[in-house]
Amino acid sequence: MTNKKIMKAVEDYAIMTFGLLLFAAGWMFFIIPAELTGGGISGVAAVVYYATNIPISVTYLAINVVLVLIAIKILGANFGVKTIYNILVLTLFFAVFEGIVKEPLVDDMFLSSILGGMAGGIGLGVVFSRGGSTGGTDIFAMIVNKYRNVSPGRVIMLCDVIIIGSVYFVFQSVEKLVYGYVVMWVVSYALDSFLSGANRSAQMFIISKEYEKIAEFINKEAIRGVTLLEGSGWYTKQDVKVIMSVVRKKETGAIFRKIKHLDPDAFISMGSVMGVYGQGFEKLRL
Repeated sequence: MTNKKIMKAVEDYAIMTFGLLLFAAGWMFFIIPAELTGGGISGVAAVVYYATNIPISVTYLAINVVLVLIAIKILGANFGVKTIYNILVLTLFFAVFEGIVKEPLVDDMFLSSILGGMAGGIGLGVVFSRGGSTGGTDIFAMIVNKYRNVSPGRVIMLCDVIIIGSVYFVFQSVEKLVYGYVVMWVVSYALDSFLSGANRSAQMFIISKEYEKIAEFINKEAIRGVTLLEGSGWYTKQDVKVIMSVVRKKETGAIFRKIKHLDPDAFISMGSVMGVYGQGFEKLRL
C-alpha cells in the first residue's frame, strides 16, 4: 500500500471510531438508563440486560460473533474487515460506558429517546459515510437475501419491529414500547439527515423562453452544469428547450429568484435526488 492509501485507511478508521463512540454514548447515556430500546443487536442486548442483567457488551459481542462466523461460512472469507473492527470497538465502548454511567442524565423518557436516537443515528451516519457497518441485523439481512428474494431493508425493518416489541414482555409497559419505536424513528431520521445533510441535491427541469439567460446564470453564477434538451409541447405542437440541471438544495433559492426575474411564467419541476456523483458533487467510493 502507498502512503496515501495508508493515511486514507487511518483516517477512515479514526472517523468510524468517533462515530462508534457517539453511537455508544447515545445508548449508554440516554436509552439504557431510561430502560428503552431500539433496533439492531444493540436493541436485543438491551432487552436481555433488562431481563437478566447480563452486560450489554457481552450479549452484543456474543451475538455478533455467531453472526460473523455464519456470514464467513455463507458469504465467504472476505467478509467485511471494517464490520469486524466496528463490532469489536463498539463492544469496547459499551463495556467502558457500563462502568461509567450510574444514574440517568435525563429523567424524561421522551427526551431520552430523542437525544439517544439522535446520537445513535448521527453515529451510524459517521460510520456509514466511511463504508463501515456495525454488523448485527445487517449481517442477518445479507444472509437471508442470499437464499430468499427479500430486500435487506425489509428484513432489517422487520427485525427492528420484533426486537422493540419484545421489550413489552419485560416491562409490560405500552409506554416503553411506544418510546422504543420513537427511538427507531429518530435514529432513522438522524441517519438520513446526516448522510444527506448540506449535500442534499435537487434535479431541476426548466422550460422558459429565456432559457439561454437562465442556463447562463446556472452555469456562470451557480457554477453548475447545464444540459439543454430538445422538447415538444403536445398541446401547442411547438418545439421547446428544456434546461436540466442538478444543483445543491441550498443553491435553488438564488436560481428561483433569477428565473422569476427573467421569466415569471417559466415552468419549473424540481425533485430531490439521492446519490449525485461526479464533478462538483460526491466522489464514487469503492
